[in-house]
Amino acid sequence: MARRRPTPWETKNLPVPPDFVKLAKEWCEDESMLILTLVWEGYDRLRECDLLEICWQQDYEERERTITQRFVPRIRQCMTGWEPFDVEHGPYEFETRKAPPAQSPQYDIAFVMHGGDGRMMWPLEAKVLRSEGKLSEYINDINNEFLTCRYAPFSSQGGMLGYLFSPETSKVFSNIEAKLSCGLEHHPHFLNRIHKISKHNRTVPSGKPYPANFLCHHLILPITTKSL
Repeated sequence: MARRRPTPWETKNLPVPPDFVKLAKEWCEDESMLILTLVWEGYDRLRECDLLEICWQQDYEERERTITQRFVPRIRQCMTGWEPFDVEHGPYEFETRKAPPAQSPQYDIAFVMHGGDGRMMWPLEAKVLRSEGKLSEYINDINNEFLTCRYAPFSSQGGMLGYLFSPETSKVFSNIEAKLSCGLEHHPHFLNRIHKISKHNRTVPSGKPYPANFLCHHLILPITTKSL
């Protein structure tokens, strides 16, 4: 009789080989620049859509889904096909799922390594920002998801996408700094973008080999008409 394949819940409780943890950390760091470049190039294509008009009659939760659903294909259009990963909309994180009937965490966007078991992911979470000061959900995702290792357990990096429905961008990073109680730095390779980074020490669950040091990328994406 053929053996039953373990469920994701059973698999997550198996010991994680140290080599896997090391490889996942190195992979996420090595591919970071390429991933972020593709995200920004995808955003340039996304701006060709009149997203402001598309989203205007929707509530803010639906706006986030609408933009992300249109964003992922634009990122994929920028890929050559030779990248060692694919980009996915809404993949699940089985590693940190709680006991059934809890649902597995789900990313808005993640870059998933080819040829693995799907656990090596570089995730991005998206939040609609009604203005440069409306940041509560954005900050909650960082503090309650990324910094607890519920998101990106095997990755030492991840990102936040702020879909900003305001022409004002000058204070958004200072507001993020104040709410996170940490400094943000310019990303040296994206000085012409609204892109900064923050460095954190995560709370790693007892007995888990997840990376404690975490680099969070903050990408603020103004959602405007294509004429702008």
